[in-house]
Amino acid sequence: MSIPTRRSGAMPGLFLPALLLGAALLGTACSRSTPPTPAAPPPLPVTVLEMHPTRAPITVEVTAQAEGSREVEVRARVGGILLRRLYQEGTPVKAGQPLFQIDRTPYEIALADAKAKAEQATREANRLKGLIEQQAVSRKEYDDAVSNQAVAQAALNQAELNLSYTTVTAPEAGVAERAVKSEGNLIAAGADGLLTVIHQANPLWVRFGLAESDLARIPGGRLDARSVSSVELVLPDGSVHPQKGRINFLAANLDTVLGTRQMRAEFANPDGALLPGQFLRVRLNTGTRDGIFLVPQAAVVQAPQGAQVMVANADNKVEPRPVQAGEWLGRDWVILGGLKAGDKVIVDNLIKLRPGAAVQPHPPQPQSAPGASPNPATPAAAQKK
Repeated sequence: MSIPTRRSGAMPGLFLPALLLGAALLGTACSRSTPPTPAAPPPLPVTVLEMHPTRAPITVEVTAQAEGSREVEVRARVGGILLRRLYQEGTPVKAGQPLFQIDRTPYEIALADAKAKAEQATREANRLKGLIEQQAVSRKEYDDAVSNQAVAQAALNQAELNLSYTTVTAPEAGVAERAVKSEGNLIAAGADGLLTVIHQANPLWVRFGLAESDLARIPGGRLDARSVSSVELVLPDGSVHPQKGRINFLAANLDTVLGTRQMRAEFANPDGALLPGQFLRVRLNTGTRDGIFLVPQAAVVQAPQGAQVMVANADNKVEPRPVQAGEWLGRDWVILGGLKAGDKVIVDNLIKLRPGAAVQPHPPQPQSAPGASPNPATPAAAQKK
């Protein structure tokens, strides 16, 4: 009877550690099944622009290429050996200024021969003139002598002209390009006698073409010289040429190869800053458009569905808004549709935005002067507090 008594007394000592271990495991399992809820992130500070309808010019901007208003090819009118180049390449020249000298010797000999023949023909005609008055020669002989005198005089004039052509002069004022032929070359007259080209760069002409999509942006979809209020030239550095231009050519049909309507504008170029062959941009102003909105370029996102902006709605949450974008005006997009007055367009932190996310909008802050201390009232400083 003593053995059962010892077993019953040992049972509480065996079950107590097991119960404690089970309670610990149960508590661990419960803690893993219900993790604590993380705190919501604070609203993201963003800069917004409140939209107000405004007026903007209707512009079409396309790539163009400059050319001289006159581009004259200087060619030799007589053949011969090119002896000297008489101008500095790439410098301005005046009309009539000598540019090249061709060997004169053959033409001087031809002139002397023509002069001798002309003098002989004149003497013969004068001799027969006295005889015809005495009826000592026939009228035909005298008429032949007069005709020979005229032919000899024409040959003399041609010989004098050919001799003058040996000095090649500038037909127009402008900038003479490099010489195509160097000294010592045998020059042929005509098509093979190109020596240089003279560009007249003041005024300067600018050629460009408008595609059908460009023409569609013009009020009425029709372009003529009266529908263009002004023409501006945008230089490669983004600045605008101080002189406004005018349209001096408008094609009557579309180019079948390029699908564009060819145009040309004329600009004053007194200082020669614009060069023929230079690529520029032409901006045509064709009127004004009311009720549009201006949005910074960086705020317009190109999505697969088209252009859109991010708007802070009445609950200060991000709302994507599809818009109809027009052309650029300075650093802004011209927005033709999709926005209304009072909309708050977000212009920064766009990469961090998600639709429906809470934001803390604030208007644009004024730029601090160099060396000034930052404004402690900015949203970023307030967020740190």
